[in-house]
Amino acid sequence: MSEAAFEALLRRDRVLGGGALAVLVGAAWLYLFHAASAMSDRAMPDMQTMPGMAMAMPARDAWGWVEVGALVVMWAVMMVATMTPAAAPMILIFAAIHRRRAADGRPAVPTMIFVLGYLVVWTIYSVAAGVVQTALHAAALLSPAMTATSPLLAGGLLVAAGVFQWTPLKRACLAACRSPLSFLMSGWREGRGGALVMGLRHGLYCLGCCWALMALLFVAGVMNLLWVAAIAVAVLVEKVVPRGDRVGRLAGVVLIAAGVLLVARVTVG
Repeated sequence: MSEAAFEALLRRDRVLGGGALAVLVGAAWLYLFHAASAMSDRAMPDMQTMPGMAMAMPARDAWGWVEVGALVVMWAVMMVATMTPAAAPMILIFAAIHRRRAADGRPAVPTMIFVLGYLVVWTIYSVAAGVVQTALHAAALLSPAMTATSPLLAGGLLVAAGVFQWTPLKRACLAACRSPLSFLMSGWREGRGGALVMGLRHGLYCLGCCWALMALLFVAGVMNLLWVAAIAVAVLVEKVVPRGDRVGRLAGVVLIAAGVLLVARVTVG
């Protein structure tokens, strides 16, 4: 195969791969909109909702395994919707490397194995988030719209997320996410098992970078879709846009200020 033909094939693969990721993200968002609408229809008649607050759950009833399981699924789909766009450059470069290997007659593995490893990490996070949300619900710290009822809790989450934006762990994980080619070359592993491990490692770096931002969903509503979209955009900017790391640190200052203001209003008032 000539170099020109290979480049044309690579461009086609990028389009197909990008399209597949777009379909995956689009399907996740459609699920969230559908779930939000369905849950809103079953909300308590006297519940007050904020603009953009689409999903509500009963506040008094104890949740059983079915409700908790549905909650975990909701979180998992939400992670696909918010985190996959930011992971797209890494995924597409991984696919391009294996296309080159296949063209050279060397062993190649399906990109989906790498993606699976990445999503496994966020699925585990979704389980943990579902457990935390269940505990907050049991402690009456969440409203029917799944927002923090305690200003101290909401303010504490904002401050914690803002401070984390400036930590060495955040910088290290974000650097790995912002340099996909360097990440792949320094940690390359052969075979299907190697691709899975690489996906897991990238997922762990991504988790280390973004777990605190995801926890902010408890501040304005776990299913406040405008808030979910805002966090997704913030993650994408941090990881993909030039100087996005600086934008993330600036956002940290804003989060700290908002959290301190929220707590101060409660304590002073």
